[in-house]
Amino acid sequence: MAKVLMKGNEAIGEAAIRAGCLNYFAYPITPQSEVAEYLSRRMKEVGGVFLQGESEVAVSYMIFGASAAGARVFTTSSSPGISLMSEGISYIAGAQCPAVFVNIMRGGPGLGGILPSQADYFQATKGMGHGDFRLLVMAPASVQEAVSMVMRAFPLAEKYRNPVMILGDGLIGQMMEPVEFSDDLKTEASNKDAWATNGMDHRGSSQRNLVKSLFLDPEALNQNNLTLKAKYDQMKQEEVRFETYNTDTDYRVLIVSYGTMSRVCRTAIDNMKKEGLDVGMVRPQTLFPFPEEQVLAAAEKKSCKTVASIEMSMGQMIEDIQRSVQGRRPVHWFGKCGGDVPTPEEVTDFVHTLL
Repeated sequence: MAKVLMKGNEAIGEAAIRAGCLNYFAYPITPQSEVAEYLSRRMKEVGGVFLQGESEVAVSYMIFGASAAGARVFTTSSSPGISLMSEGISYIAGAQCPAVFVNIMRGGPGLGGILPSQADYFQATKGMGHGDFRLLVMAPASVQEAVSMVMRAFPLAEKYRNPVMILGDGLIGQMMEPVEFSDDLKTEASNKDAWATNGMDHRGSSQRNLVKSLFLDPEALNQNNLTLKAKYDQMKQEEVRFETYNTDTDYRVLIVSYGTMSRVCRTAIDNMKKEGLDVGMVRPQTLFPFPEEQVLAAAEKKSCKTVASIEMSMGQMIEDIQRSVQGRRPVHWFGKCGGDVPTPEEVTDFVHTLL
């Protein structure tokens, strides 16, 4: 299939359609509003459903209802919008319903700004909503990777009956790059008839399905949480994704970075290599589950003296890196969180301070 030049937000919308998702509910917020603009036209062309909710809170419960009925459904938003959806996402996770959420991050806290950020790492991986639940979180570094991750997100959500989040900084939504939509990633919805509230006649069943997150009996609630934990443990075993760069050398510094920030780091690594300094990098493609073993193995290489977390936040991923490294190497942070993206030169200058 030929590649086509597309803006990230529009490519994300098209990827969902190509993945077989024909239900999209959303509320506009910069810097991802082009997804809704694109799908308001495109969904009509493919016989799908586009609905702009009256708020992000309303959207989260529209998604809950559609997912509980067995439909493939997704939304896109940005930072404060995801915060408003967090209650509904907790309900969706507690009721074990599959759904896909895309967060094109902007700066914060509060209204912050509309420029790129990675400051929702905690929100996505640790602090989303209330209760004991986790999202499977994927972090693209290019528009093409965003397309691939969106298309993979739907079968993963159905495999685990759990929300999946694509966490991209604002650059992912706004940049234009060539993309290809692979038919190999299109899958049919799975197992929806076994549990969804899609009608006994439709399922050919005499049993009613009840989808809920309310368990008033303490033992029943505890068992539901144990069931959820078993899924998260399975994710840790089966869904860790990462990429390494320049780790076949005797690097002295290991960078851990994700999203488009990792592309800046890659350029800095290339520049430092020309100067005679080898620096390696591990790029997490899944933030939950985090590639803990892979980061530890890279940090423990004999030539490696220190580890750097480079991110567009005030230091959020660094906690997962520190937990992974287990004190065997010092871990340092460098980043910005105002919307300016650190340059390769700034990354290089920081690395030199570690030597």
